[in-house]
Amino acid sequence: MSVIQVPGLLSFTIAILVFFAGANLNRLIPILIHWSIPEAVTGGLLAALSTLIAYEFFGVEISFALAARDMLLLYFFTGVGLNARLSDLAAGGKPFLILLGITLVFLVIQNLVAIGTSNILGLAPGTAILLGSTSLIGGHGTTIAWAPIITNRFGLTNALEVGIASATLGLVIASLIGGPIAQYLIKRHRLSARANEELTIGVSRAATSSHHDDVSYVSLLRTLLVTNLAILIGYALHEIIVDAGINLPLFVVCLLVAIVMTNTVPFVAANLPWPTRTRALSLISDLSLNVFLAMSLMSMQLWGLSGLGLALVIVLAIQTIVAVAYILFVVFPAMGRSYEAAVISAGFCGVSLGATPTAIANMTAVTKIHGAATIAFIILPLVSAFFIDLANAAVLGFLVR
Repeated sequence: MSVIQVPGLLSFTIAILVFFAGANLNRLIPILIHWSIPEAVTGGLLAALSTLIAYEFFGVEISFALAARDMLLLYFFTGVGLNARLSDLAAGGKPFLILLGITLVFLVIQNLVAIGTSNILGLAPGTAILLGSTSLIGGHGTTIAWAPIITNRFGLTNALEVGIASATLGLVIASLIGGPIAQYLIKRHRLSARANEELTIGVSRAATSSHHDDVSYVSLLRTLLVTNLAILIGYALHEIIVDAGINLPLFVVCLLVAIVMTNTVPFVAANLPWPTRTRALSLISDLSLNVFLAMSLMSMQLWGLSGLGLALVIVLAIQTIVAVAYILFVVFPAMGRSYEAAVISAGFCGVSLGATPTAIANMTAVTKIHGAATIAFIILPLVSAFFIDLANAAVLGFLVR
C-alpha cells in the first residue's frame, strides 16, 4: 500500500475542481437540482468514491491536507454572524427555544435508539455510545475526542474506527436526504418564501446563472477586511475562553463576535460601509461553504467503512428512519409548518446525522431555489454548534460513567 499526501494548496485546488464536477453532474442529472442536492455534495461524494477505487483496486491511499478547510469554516460562520441583525435575533427568540427543546429531546432519543439496537444485535459494550450522539450529532470532532475515553472505560480497542465510520456514513446520509425532505414538505404543503426577501447566505441559482454582478474588488476587499478582523478578535477571545476552562469551538466564538460587531459598529460609525446583507458577503459565504463541504466529503476515507459489518449499516439505517420520522412529525409541525420550518427541517438532517456545515449546506441548497429563510440561518447554527454540544458532552459523560 502506497500513501499519497496531497499538500494544502493542491488540496484546495482539487476541492474547487470537485465542486465544478458536482455542478456539472447536477446539470446533467436535473433530479439532483430538483431535490436540492448541493453541488459540493455531488462532487465530494464522486471524489470520495474515486479515492476508494484507488485504495481498493490500485493499493493507493490518498489523504488531503485540510488546514484550508478549517479556515473556510471560520469565514463561513463569521459571515453568518455579520448578517445577523438584532431584529432577526429578536424574531428568532421563540423559534430558537422551540428548536433547542426538540433538539435536546432528539439527543436523548438518538442515544436510546443506539442502546436498544446495539443490545438487540449483541454489540460489544461501549459501541452503543459511539453509534448515538457521539458520532451523529457530535460528528467527527466529538468522536475523536471521546473515543479514547470509551476505549479506556469499556476496553473497546476499535472505538475510534467504529465512531469515525458511523460519523462518515451519517455525514453522507445527511447530505443526501436534507434537500428531498424540504422539497417534499414545500410541495406537499404548498409553501413559499416571503416575497422580495434577499438571501442572507449564498446567491440564488437564478442570479448565478444570469452572470449579472454588482460586486467590485473594493466591496470584496472591504468585506474580507471586516471578516478578518472579526476572526482575529475571535482567535484572541477563544484563547481567553479556553484558559478559563470553557471548551467552545473557535467558529462559534467567531460567530458570536461577528454578531456583536454587526449590531454595534454600524450604529457607532454610521458612515462606515458595513457588509451586512451585501452581495459581496453572500459570495464569500457561499464560496467558503461550498469549498469547505467539497473538501470534507472528498477527504472521507470510505474504505474505513468496510469490515465493520452489517451491524453498523443496520444501526445507521434505523437511526436515519427515526431521524426522518422525527423531522416530519415533530420538527416541522413544532416550527410552525411554514416555509422556514421546511428549511429548518432540511438543516435538522445535518444536525441529527451529520454536522452543522452539512445542515447549513442543505438549507442553502433549498433557499437558492425557493427563496430566503433568514430566521433558519440564525437559530440553527446557535442550537447545533453551541448549545447541543454542551448538552451532548453532559449526556456522553453520563453514558460513559
